[in-house]
Amino acid sequence: MRAPIPIADEGTEGIALDAGPNRGRQGSLRTCIVTRTAQSPDGMIRFVLGPDGTVVPDLRARLPGRGAWVCARRADIATAVKKRAFNRAFRTPDAAAPADLPDRIAAALRADLRQAIALANKAGCVVAGFAKVEAAIGGQPGAAAVIHASDASPDGRRKLGAALHRRHGDAMSRVPIIDDLSEDELDMALGRDHVIHAALVAGVGAAGCLVRWRRLRSFEGAAAAIEERGAAGHGGDGFPLHDDAVTD
Repeated sequence: MRAPIPIADEGTEGIALDAGPNRGRQGSLRTCIVTRTAQSPDGMIRFVLGPDGTVVPDLRARLPGRGAWVCARRADIATAVKKRAFNRAFRTPDAAAPADLPDRIAAALRADLRQAIALANKAGCVVAGFAKVEAAIGGQPGAAAVIHASDASPDGRRKLGAALHRRHGDAMSRVPIIDDLSEDELDMALGRDHVIHAALVAGVGAAGCLVRWRRLRSFEGAAAAIEERGAAGHGGDGFPLHDDAVTD
């Protein structure tokens, strides 16, 4: 039987696992096993070992067992896998971190965003369809965020960007543009077909969506791009869809 890998190997000395969910001081900082930086758990992802030794991401930090923490960025998760940081953190050579762990986490974060949009929709915080989105932008209290399918046409984006500019002027960049989900994903979230443009309106559900969206964007290293492109930004270069001003 192979001896456990010591935690001091390759710069992990002094990085301890947490004691488990809901244990320890509320709001205490966690140390990333890759970067060795201590920060709030809100900007990190917790991992535990499954019964079979598989490294399991615990996005809500609720799974039982001692946990290791990594900064919630794709690059840091990939580094943890490549450099066997989980083996050292859990002090076992048998911790199995799949090579596609960053992709699995991205998929889980996308699913989390879809669920948040679905919940916001049930709470009455989502309008869908070009005309309704345009009306929400120009109405009161306005749109808390605009949602485009990642494969939406540039024309529809441009027209709604113009509506945002008429309402907000140069401050339009303060209105988040969510364009990380495809038409199929938006259809799934909202329970209807051909959702290309939608908007979040004020409400508790909208706030939850934005939290999950920012977490996904941060994971993909896209936070800076959000601020640069502002509300008129263009997303994916996929096959343009017809505006749902026509398809609705």
